[in-house]
Amino acid sequence: MNIELFKHIYFRMPVLARLILTILLVMSLFGLIIHFVEPNEFPTIFDGIWWAFVTGSTVGYGDYVPLSTTGRMIAILLILTGGGLITFYISIFAAATVKHERDLSEGKVTYNGKKHIIFIGWNEKTRLLIELLTKSHPEIDIILIDQTLSRMSYQHYPIHFVQGDATDDATLIKANIKMAQKVIITADSSQNEKQADHFTILSTVAIRGNNKDIPIIAEILTTKQIDNALRAGATTILRPNDFMSHLLYHEVFKTHSMPFETVIHQLANQQFQQITISSELENKSFISALCQLKEEEKLLIGIIRDKEWKMNPPADFQLKKNDILITITEW
Repeated sequence: MNIELFKHIYFRMPVLARLILTILLVMSLFGLIIHFVEPNEFPTIFDGIWWAFVTGSTVGYGDYVPLSTTGRMIAILLILTGGGLITFYISIFAAATVKHERDLSEGKVTYNGKKHIIFIGWNEKTRLLIELLTKSHPEIDIILIDQTLSRMSYQHYPIHFVQGDATDDATLIKANIKMAQKVIITADSSQNEKQADHFTILSTVAIRGNNKDIPIIAEILTTKQIDNALRAGATTILRPNDFMSHLLYHEVFKTHSMPFETVIHQLANQQFQQITISSELENKSFISALCQLKEEEKLLIGIIRDKEWKMNPPADFQLKKNDILITITEW
């Protein structure tokens, strides 16, 4: 290897790698010199290198000591050189650690894990959802993509922040979209509904282009954009405006009930499930199926038949093949 090639490789290495290589070369050189200057005190080259590291790091075990004037002058030079290198090494390592922490909080670090959940958009909904997820599933890594935040402290939220536009492939690659298990896109409350839906749809297109199989949960504010979001590749559409409108209607006309609190407690402690009807429940009445499923700790509340939802049907309502049963069960 000629000198120019070595310089070309050396100066392209990371700073930390260059520093470690420099220390190894300098200590090996001093070890080799002291071995030839005082062969009786340093019988092997390795003994000389060992002495160089111990002396250069100012540890000084004293198991090998130069006795001649030349050897001691070499030791003085080594202490000055080695001490400087060790100090420089520590400062570079500390600076690299601080820089990594700063880059992490500013969303510049690429995530290399897998089976993580990606959230797109930072808002109150995202914050509450992250808190719920970290409490119930602390083993799952959470990645947040947002272009409005300038930094996100890991001490405040145990997530990996990626600063950037979710419609940009480079940002999605930084979030390791190919290895993620799910993506959740929340609507941007700082924009009007139409603009927020357009961003959600564009993000869905970009995500689907990078991972054709990943489930995408998209929040759509306007009914007109639901079909566009589905065509873009969203697997689940959330319609918060429809949900809130019905909930407010119930609050206005409620009779000795608390619809909002009921729904919140229901979703916090139990989950809805949709299961295909089993052969043993076919042609049975709704009340019979309800009693049988309750023995399995599942509460039957309705069915889906030919895309039509029938909630709390009559007790003698007959179930048929291909019905989808809607149940409530524990998490």
